[in-house]
Amino acid sequence: MSQEIRNEICKSGYIFFASHRPNDSIVEIAKHFGKPLDPWEDGFVQTLVPRTEAAPNSYSGIYGLRHFPFHSDLAHWPTPPRYLLLRCVTGYADIPTLLIDGHDLIHAVTLDILARAIFKPRRPRDGKVSLLRLCELIEDTVRIRWDEVFLKPASRIGEVADLRVREWLSTCKPTALSLAEPHDTLLIDNWRMLHARSSILPGRENRAIERVYLEELH
Repeated sequence: MSQEIRNEICKSGYIFFASHRPNDSIVEIAKHFGKPLDPWEDGFVQTLVPRTEAAPNSYSGIYGLRHFPFHSDLAHWPTPPRYLLLRCVTGYADIPTLLIDGHDLIHAVTLDILARAIFKPRRPRDGKVSLLRLCELIEDTVRIRWDEVFLKPASRIGEVADLRVREWLSTCKPTALSLAEPHDTLLIDNWRMLHARSSILPGRENRAIERVYLEELH
């Protein structure tokens, strides 16, 4: 990976590539960027398509074709994936991916509150319930996690943080990036950025985005 790409990820928390390497698969691109992660042992790649009905413990099952709330992926895991790679199969300019910089969230809510806020997953994972901090220092990186669906406050300061984060998210202005053309590619720092899917408009139900998680970058 070039230093320019690393610098852009460090600066903005994400990088967008228009019609990137059209002859390569997302797996080849992911391996070029870093080390792919197989969180469910069923292959690196998940294809995200809009659904009106899905499992009740999933975003599609809860929200259907409506706007997904801002979140970091797998925030209820003790160690969420470090990076998130999205690649367009079938896309539309009027269904953007929305991004919010977690550094702005820290500035608005304060590091003190977020670092002391204890949350827990909505459901046990592997028979266990882990207590998780919304914000924590990992080596030289501040890791942020947020998911209003799958994380619930587990402390008094957690309840304060939950309210303040929700209030701030309801008023902030996100960055909108459209994975509109085949092979458009978006690499996101999942420990820093929150993202959301905008509503699926009528006639856009065939939207398809491939996703791969990365454990690290080269």
